[in-house]
Amino acid sequence: MAFDPNLIRGEFPILSRRIGDRPLVYLDSAASAQKPEAVIEAMTGLMRHSYANVHRGLHTLANETTELYEKARQKVADFIHGDPDEIVFTRGATEALNLVASGLGQQLTEGDEVLLTEMEHHANIVPWHFLRERKGVVLRFAPILPDGALDLAALEGMISARTRVVSIVHMSNVLGTVNPVQRIASLAHAAGAVMVVDACQSVVHSPLNVKELGADFVAFSGHKLYGPTGIGVLWGRADRLAALPPWQGGGEMIDQVDFDRITYAAPPLRFEAGTPPIVEAVGLGAAVDWISTQDRGAIEAHEKALYRQAAQALGRINGVRILGEAEGKGAVLSFVLEGAHAHDIAQLLDRYGVAVRAGTHCAEPLMRRLGVSSSVRASFALYNTAEEVDVFLDALDRTRTFFT
Repeated sequence: MAFDPNLIRGEFPILSRRIGDRPLVYLDSAASAQKPEAVIEAMTGLMRHSYANVHRGLHTLANETTELYEKARQKVADFIHGDPDEIVFTRGATEALNLVASGLGQQLTEGDEVLLTEMEHHANIVPWHFLRERKGVVLRFAPILPDGALDLAALEGMISARTRVVSIVHMSNVLGTVNPVQRIASLAHAAGAVMVVDACQSVVHSPLNVKELGADFVAFSGHKLYGPTGIGVLWGRADRLAALPPWQGGGEMIDQVDFDRITYAAPPLRFEAGTPPIVEAVGLGAAVDWISTQDRGAIEAHEKALYRQAAQALGRINGVRILGEAEGKGAVLSFVLEGAHAHDIAQLLDRYGVAVRAGTHCAEPLMRRLGVSSSVRASFALYNTAEEVDVFLDALDRTRTFFT
């Protein structure tokens, strides 16, 4: 049976609400996706029936909750084709990237280079800036081409004997560009560099196999993957994780503590100090269970069809500039309208029940590279429909009259 977004929509309670007298048209999933009933029930069910802290207790509730928490780790590992000992639960992808930067940073010295790209999210820029400020690490940024694709020739030329880390986004949250991580990882490893990947967007729209990706570390968040906020994942190659020093100190991440010495737990617990996001981890496990039952190939085709429908219509409007049109890009449509500020457009669209993102999308360097101060972003998910795209386009057409 063909993929039917209207059937999927019934599993998302929030999609039945209205904004004023208009049905909600939610086109902001790249910022945070809505949650299916399966995730909501998993989290509330845990809190109602079997909640306790994990790993420490010996009573029934503690054992039950620990089992659910570790089952969630196994589910995430299976989802990305990793091993459970390679899965670190964090409080988000931002924390995961900070963990990696902090750990690798202890091995870097002044003049060592970290290679990023011009399309990175702040979460994959700022942690490396900390190392620039504190240790004299040099940050280099591979450029993009006019269509938003990564300039691979330039990137290859920027990798040198001083390159210690290559850290890139898999799919841009602004441009939708999908970067060839396997090829870049080969270049990085040939130079002896560590490869880090921000997979926050890509893991949502396409199956992710970390063993085939070629990276050393991969980070993504739960809330974009139809799971809850407050939970993220760091996957790391077992040998790479074992070589990283602890990120935070406290309970759970230790082996033994004494007044004059300390030994640390093996990964992944070494990086999960204190009480972890227990309920959120169970929610993420439910999310990957749920999405694993869907036809992901059909979903990806559906999302890209929605993007094409919207992009083709916007391309016929005078004064509209679409940001990022690289071949094979994901279902993210960022644009600017001449004479109109992105925030004004977003607020006017909201009058019609259409929720889009407006601003820099946590990518200020990219905005400056593109010569714009902000943009509007419509991002498409499995629960969006062609009819909703029509509503968005009609609302945008009405909105344009305020600026002409």
